[in-house]
Amino acid sequence: MKVALVTGANSGFGKLTTLQLAKNGYTIFATMRNLSNKENLIAEAKQLGIDKYICPVKMDVTCLDDIEKVYKYMRSHSDKLDVLINNAGFCQAGFFEELSKEEWEEQIATNVFGVIHVTKKMLPLLKRAKGKVINISSVNGILGYPGMSPYATSKFAIEGLSESLRLELVLEGVFVSVIEPAAYQTNIWTKSLERIDLEKKRSPFQTNLIDEAVKSKNNSGDPMEIALLIEKICKTKKPRFRYPVGKGAKRLAMAKRFLPWSFIEKIALAKLK
Repeated sequence: MKVALVTGANSGFGKLTTLQLAKNGYTIFATMRNLSNKENLIAEAKQLGIDKYICPVKMDVTCLDDIEKVYKYMRSHSDKLDVLINNAGFCQAGFFEELSKEEWEEQIATNVFGVIHVTKKMLPLLKRAKGKVINISSVNGILGYPGMSPYATSKFAIEGLSESLRLELVLEGVFVSVIEPAAYQTNIWTKSLERIDLEKKRSPFQTNLIDEAVKSKNNSGDPMEIALLIEKICKTKKPRFRYPVGKGAKRLAMAKRFLPWSFIEKIALAKLK
């Protein structure tokens, strides 16, 4: 039986991925910061008859003690880990000049150091299984969107970390992949917009930017697409490294790779003026 660890499993991509892999017979250690949030996940799993495959576990990815406890708990049940899905994270939206030191530190602690600490702790189990690491990045890891500098910074860090890990581990049979989703219908975007003072008087540029963010949230894709992609990666013997997915993600990845920055900047600013 294959074993997976999913962080941030109580909602969004994490919950859907947990359910999808459980349908495939994986034993899932479904971690979440607050175990009281497990109810919806377990209720849906019971309806599908797959709750026996899911083990909810408390783990705040910013807490080393939590990570150590989860590692020991997993070791008591299995000596391997076939796939680690680093999904836990949030989007700290806001304009650079308005963001506090604490907001920056919280973003980096969760989205970057959370991935680092969890992956490092689980690496012996992954090596034993010749497993896979799937890091959830974002299109903000391809292009730094204005109004999202902390989030973009965290996702650019995940891109670089993932590149290094891929090259370090691939010869040992551990494949690292990174998924770069565009906007999807999860609560990450709703919560990110709540962090911006929408009542404040702003420049036309900032107002247009917020309007575009709201439009993007309202026209976002079905998050089940990400869960199915993760399932596909898990089943692929040698998965590729990057997976841009969702509305405009592949075009953006190609544009960033081949077009000069001056051209990208001109298009972005024309849209937001």
